[in-house]
Amino acid sequence: MPMQYSQRMKNILVLGGTGFVGAHVCEQLVRAGWTITVPTRRRVNAQAIQHLPGLTVLELDVHDQAALTRAVAGHTAVVNLVAILHGSAQAFERAHVQLAEKLAQACIANGVAHLVQISALGADPAHRETAPSRYLRSKSAAEAVLVQALAEQPAMRLSVLRPSVIFGANDKFLNVFAALQAVFPFIPLAGADARFQPVWVCDVAQAVVRVLALPPGNEQVRTWELVGPQVLRLRELVQLAGVLSGAGGGRGRPVFGLPMWLARIQAFLMELAPGAPMMSRDNLDSMRLDNVANAHMPGLAQLGIHAAALEPVASSYLRSAAAPR
Repeated sequence: MPMQYSQRMKNILVLGGTGFVGAHVCEQLVRAGWTITVPTRRRVNAQAIQHLPGLTVLELDVHDQAALTRAVAGHTAVVNLVAILHGSAQAFERAHVQLAEKLAQACIANGVAHLVQISALGADPAHRETAPSRYLRSKSAAEAVLVQALAEQPAMRLSVLRPSVIFGANDKFLNVFAALQAVFPFIPLAGADARFQPVWVCDVAQAVVRVLALPPGNEQVRTWELVGPQVLRLRELVQLAGVLSGAGGGRGRPVFGLPMWLARIQAFLMELAPGAPMMSRDNLDSMRLDNVANAHMPGLAQLGIHAAALEPVASSYLRSAAAPR
């Protein structure tokens, strides 16, 4: 049976709309005819999307409850893409859990009909205390907060999307691996045998559009796991990034998996480097769980999306980035 979508125009507030995934979400929503508001702490952060028709940039701090509540007013749906990958327990709590609490209150106060939460593969509210990493514990807790807040709001829907690691042009995933192999003759790799099911950023963005347009059903809370068609170990992903970018004469660089004790030392040293670390000890903790889909959970196929394979997409942007200028 073909899926049915509501064609009624809606106003959408997109938190995290200036980021890598958020920019793609905004572009897809605009193409689908949605009117969008993107809050950001500094307007300059929205340079990549502010040209999109029907998109308004709103300068504010989303962690300010009063300001967030005012921003939510007048919108029938909200998408939350705000996330961090590194930081202290307090930073994860603030970015994921406390913001979810504030957003739920703002949505309830304004009668928002639909909230879409971009979570993470491996998150599970039932195991929020025992998840292996701060990242997964806070993502799980954020889901639990939203479910609990909406329990007394039967008119509001919650859609939770749990993507695996996301790839695409300008990602900080395969591009980082390719850049490292352009410099170093071999790659010592922490978590080399961790398993992932990478998903294309455009598929994730399209999933947001699809769930927003789904007609109301019997379930107030619905969850989808967003993954690509292939399961790959981290070492295979690194090797593929090297091959596709032309490193080592097109063969990629040798990849050496590190034992866990040495991997944690490497991750600790990376945490001490300026800027966002390429790897942290919390990332290693997250990789204790395979980042692959549960066969019993709905995903892209149930949203009418054919998941893109990694290699054809990645080859286009990795080769382009490596091409001489």
